[in-house]
Formats: sequence, structure tokens, C-alpha cells
Amino acid sequence: MKPFQNPQFRKDPFALAKQDPEYSGFFSRFALEEVPQESHLDAQTRFLAILAALMGCQGLDAFRDLIPDALSSGLTPAALKELIYQGTAYLGLGRVLPFLRAANQVLEAEKVPLPLPTQGTTTPQTRLQAGNQVQVEIFGEQMRGFPTSGPEESRHINRWLAANCFGDYYTRGGLDYRQRELITFCFLAAQGGCEPQLISHAAGNLRIGNDKAFLIDVISQCLPYVGYPRSLNALRCVTEAANSTK
Repeated sequence: MKPFQNPQFRKDPFALAKQDPEYSGFFSRFALEEVPQESHLDAQTRFLAILAALMGCQGLDAFRDLIPDALSSGLTPAALKELIYQGTAYLGLGRVLPFLRAANQVLEAEKVPLPLPTQGTTTPQTRLQAGNQVQVEIFGEQMRGFPTSGPEESRHINRWLAANCFGDYYTRGGLDYRQRELITFCFLAAQGGCEPQLISHAAGNLRIGNDKAFLIDVISQCLPYVGYPRSLNALRCVTEAANSTK
């Protein structure tokens, strides 16, 4: 096999070589060389997936360390910020805030002017309808009217899902629907314990063009950062979603 040349990662992005040279060597050979060899993802998609997975598993230090590589690969500051913003809907502010602060620190160090240009496309008056339309476009016509469905005592949560999760986040610029479903899949896969939602969003990915081979590629690229158990669990959920759509 010819030596793999990977310009997307610095040689020692996690600054481990000096104090842990042996570990740095075998981890880097696996994660930064062997794993990318199996991938058909472009660099920006790979970094979107890895950064989302690091948010999901709360890998703050690795997330911070990889931002310069992601930006060098062509990931835009807007895409980076949208990744973090959307994480709030799936991880909660308590787990997202450190990542937002870390990203701001790195962007400022990279001389990126903040705040970035606005990406919002909805208003408080339009977010609910727009969010439900996004649900329909991703998951199918059965989602129309979702905000008013379900038991009365919990119906407000369905309304929030449409207006907040989809209306406030998915309607924004910076990322398209396929990218947004990709990062949602990674958030859920990496945090674990969200199998029903992971299967649902695997199906959403499949429906809008992120096919089974693509999702397996994504899981493979995230595996060094989230470990084997959650990766194997995600594979099972993808297979279940794919079988249910046949």
C-alpha cells in the first residue's frame, strides 16, 4: 500500500508527540491516516461529522484542537457556528456553551471578525410554520400538522420541536438540510442513549439523500473520537432505519 498523504490534518493536532510519543504515533497513524483511507467524504463533510461527534461525546479539547484543521480544509466559520448553534437543540445549552466559547476563542485567534453575518431566515411569527415545513421536507408528509398532534398535556413539546428545533435552527443559512441532518445524526450517535431518535434521524438522512453507505462512512470517520461501542450502536441503528424504508 502506498503511503497515505493527508493534508487535512496537521501532523500532531493534539500536541501529544512530545510527552506521549508512542501513543501519539499509533493514534495518529490510525485516526489521521488509516481511517481516512477508507473514506469517500470530502474534507469539509469529514470535519463537520467529527466536530459534531466531539460535541456529542463532550470532547471539548479535541474539538478545540481540530478547529484550525477544519477551517484550513475549507469549512467556513459560518458552518462552524451553525454546527454549534444546532447542537443546542440536541445536547442542551449546558453541554454546548463550552464549545461555543472555545470556537469564539479560536476564530478570534484566526483573525475572523465576530460576530459573523446573520443567518436567520424566520421571525417569531413565521418560525412555527417554517419549522413544520422543514419537518415535512425531511421526514415526509406525515409530519404536516405535527405541532398540534399528540396528547394535550405534552402537545407543547411537539410545538417547540417544530418552532424551535426546526424553525429556529434548520431554517438558518450556513448549512443545508443534508448537512444539518448529518450533524444531528452525529450528535445523537456520539452522546448515546438516544436510539429511537437516532433511528428516526438515520431515516431522515436516508430520505434526503445521505444514503446508507454515506452514513457508514460518517460513522467510520467518527469512530476514533467516540469509540467502538457507540459506533457499533450507530451502525445497528442505520441498518434498522434502512431496513424499515425498504
